[in-house]
Amino acid sequence: MKIVRRIGVPPSARGSNSGANCPDVFELSDGNFAVIGTEATEALERELPADASRADYERIVVVSRETLIRAKADIPDA
Repeated sequence: MKIVRRIGVPPSARGSNSGANCPDVFELSDGNFAVIGTEATEALERELPADASRADYERIVVVSRETLIRAKADIPDA
């Protein structure tokens, strides 16, 4: 599995002075997506709806609204 491309604009285009250590979204060679975000599993796990859960190997991450909005145009419909 490899990163194929960034989805959306780079952090520098979203106001990051250094362009590093910021939320990001990437498309992977297998068609899945990888997300860099703030780890928030402990804070949000108890807030999950009754029909949602996570596996031990999964984490809940927070990505800024702007990051996802700026990525929307690059996310394929199918």
